[in-house]
Amino acid sequence: MRHRSRVATFGLVAASAVACPAAASERVVDVPLAGGTDQRVLIAAPPTPRAAIVMLPGGTGDIGLTRDGDIRHDHNFVVRTRAAWKARGYAVLIPDTVDHASLRGQRSTPAYARRVTALIALARRQTGAPVFLLGTSQGAIAAMNGAAHARPGTLAGLVLTESVSVPGGSGETVFDADPAAVRVPALVVANRADRCRVAPRGAAPRIAAALRRSPDVAVVHVDGGTTRGDDDCGSLTPHGYAGIEDEVIGRIAAWIDRHGARRK
Repeated sequence: MRHRSRVATFGLVAASAVACPAAASERVVDVPLAGGTDQRVLIAAPPTPRAAIVMLPGGTGDIGLTRDGDIRHDHNFVVRTRAAWKARGYAVLIPDTVDHASLRGQRSTPAYARRVTALIALARRQTGAPVFLLGTSQGAIAAMNGAAHARPGTLAGLVLTESVSVPGGSGETVFDADPAAVRVPALVVANRADRCRVAPRGAAPRIAAALRRSPDVAVVHVDGGTTRGDDDCGSLTPHGYAGIEDEVIGRIAAWIDRHGARRK
């Protein structure tokens, strides 16, 4: 049976939540924003998280998260792998878009940077654990932007996966999100089998070089994946790590563990 509770907020007003059964360890938080809208966030967490990861999906960013915790669009890498992350001891926070609006063209803006830094604050309050940002594809733009504007001491690290680095339909890339302002350790993950036009695998060194104020930048290459459908930028392709999820999670988790995650 689900129940309502009061939880910490992004700012001044308490947010309401629907908690899923304890065994699921998932809950949905609706956080009031300025203008009377809500930011809906799914939180999946073990009892004592090693770290909290704010996961920023690609595409439009709309995952179709309902008040009861159902997800209508769950193919994105950061959404479909949340149970695997939780099993490894990490808390995962996945935001939906406001009123299911598209985020294309907005992720590099100052307004969206404030939204991401607010998610960092929520993760810190909810878990008390070190917080990392992880963005995939278009979501990597949001992660870069949030890391560039994070307050000192609030963010442990940044993970960028299959980052959009060539302008496409959204008109923005990770290079528009102020990478030179990022001052936390960063990991760039690139799949040699990725055929997405706006996320070329060869761009990883250039993305890493743009993070010139980061104290520690690493590039990790993976290779492989399966393809379902005709869209090379789809979630169930090498661009979304389909079929190699465990390997990618393991490589990222090892990096997170070296950069501030609590020891088991």
